[in-house]
Amino acid sequence: MGLRIAILVGAFALVQASAATGAGDPAHSWAAREIQTVAAADLMGTKDPATFRPGAKLTAQALENLAFALKQRLFPPLPTAPPAPVPPPPTTTDPTTTDPTMTTPATTTDPTTTTTPGTTTVETTPAPTPEPPVQEAAAKVAHPQASVSMAGLDARLVVALGLSKAASEFAAGARRAGLRIPGRFGTEVAARLLGLRENHPAEEDSLELLPFQPATRAEAAYSAAQILRFNGWEVAGVQSLADSFALPQFSGWQKRILDTAFARIGMPYIWGGTSDTYEAPFGVASRGGYDCSGFVWRVYKLQPYAGERNLASVLRGRTTFQMSGEVPRYELVKFQQLEPADVVFFGARGPRSSPSEVDHMGIYIGNGWFIHSSEYGVALATLNGWYRHEFAWGRRPLREAGLAG
Repeated sequence: MGLRIAILVGAFALVQASAATGAGDPAHSWAAREIQTVAAADLMGTKDPATFRPGAKLTAQALENLAFALKQRLFPPLPTAPPAPVPPPPTTTDPTTTDPTMTTPATTTDPTTTTTPGTTTVETTPAPTPEPPVQEAAAKVAHPQASVSMAGLDARLVVALGLSKAASEFAAGARRAGLRIPGRFGTEVAARLLGLRENHPAEEDSLELLPFQPATRAEAAYSAAQILRFNGWEVAGVQSLADSFALPQFSGWQKRILDTAFARIGMPYIWGGTSDTYEAPFGVASRGGYDCSGFVWRVYKLQPYAGERNLASVLRGRTTFQMSGEVPRYELVKFQQLEPADVVFFGARGPRSSPSEVDHMGIYIGNGWFIHSSEYGVALATLNGWYRHEFAWGRRPLREAGLAG
């Protein structure tokens, strides 16, 4: 009963917090800048930001209209080719009529063509293949006023950007490695690599939505504005990553850990969060989610595993500083020695960082990829660029718990 009351109180707090952040006022919305960008582009049904209704639910037809308009902007249809010219009709000569005043022209004979006197040979040109009709308007959906989930918003935009193949490749790569993944996995990986999600400031964590919850028009405006700001390489870059995405075969314990981690793809980043459901870390109500260390805590500490021995007690401290410094230096895992399910840490001075300088962490999944809770929520990323430069070390909780197999 006490838990039920707590959940009800939390839900009421979320409603109050949303009202306090100007969810219905475009000028004071968290997405005010993006709403102006979208309105200036004449997207989402209005050119006037004042009439945008950021807190309203995103409907299925509004999303379809938005996806169509973005696709037209990014991939405009090619101009229709002019019709091929019609060849002139052949000349017919009647051999029974002779005009003695006319000279007979030289005749060129095509050895491949035999002409019978008194007949006409007509060369036929095959009809050109008709061009597919150009779609001039967004498709009409079956239930236009139905709400769209956050995962549905991401999926539709990923498809509109031509990345359905990439989403399928991400999902197929995970399944080939034996992992159980949610249906949204591929499109969520692609959407976050594209940067389509926003991490709200910690004091506004009440605005963060879970993958299955209805999206707002403000969230759609943010994603659309991000797409409008693309520099031209983003879509091709994600497709390239997907084309080469592959994971190693995992041990039984590695698979169990990564199943837990992958099941949470698309969950939001919540400062201090460790829960899949309602939580109020630091007094700010949220619907669920994790910060970077909270995500690792959720996977290793809070998830029960049959036969886990002392796995839940291996991680003792809650923060990145504490977790990164709990094992002696000789047990730390170097970059070249990383194995799937290792916890990876990042610091400003890379391997020379002290535990107090470690400010990010995640879980290695193999072949240069890891999963973490970042500014885009729970997402996959490659250990390149900043992550490679700032990589400090890893630790192996499965080995620490005697569960290496």
